[in-house]
Amino acid sequence: MKLRYDTYCGLYCGACHVLIANRKGIVEEAARKWEMDPEDIHCHGCKTDVTSVYCRTCDIKECAENRSTEFCFQCEEYPCPRLVEFRNDECPHHSVVLKNLDIIGKEGVSTWLDQQESRWSCPECQTQFGWYDEVCTECGKKVYSCKDEEKDLDSAREFSSLG
Repeated sequence: MKLRYDTYCGLYCGACHVLIANRKGIVEEAARKWEMDPEDIHCHGCKTDVTSVYCRTCDIKECAENRSTEFCFQCEEYPCPRLVEFRNDECPHHSVVLKNLDIIGKEGVSTWLDQQESRWSCPECQTQFGWYDEVCTECGKKVYSCKDEEKDLDSAREFSSLG
């Protein structure tokens, strides 16, 4: 089972609880807990043939594949209204997509993946955690969730628009 953590839109799949369940081999247990069919949460990452129910009909993925781009920033329409809308929707973990795509474009996907692995690991015990975790599941230390990150990104954006 080869997992892939990069996406067309700039999300880091390594912090997705569905992909974490697949990585840990606990899909059946997670499906019971979430009251879902295990087949709906089998996933190896957005850029593979095995995707969860949440990503199977993603129009951003379909667009990127139709345009033969690995990442949305490679498109002449970047950032398109659909990607901006996705960034600004009700899901806090989507708030980083433009920032992440800019980093991937400047520093490369390998560097970005290394940064993301570190970012989504507990600073105390190095256990990887998910987007919405607020404390480490291993040691209980507070971790920097996607909700915290979204607030900081929004504050920085608001501050930069004042200048």
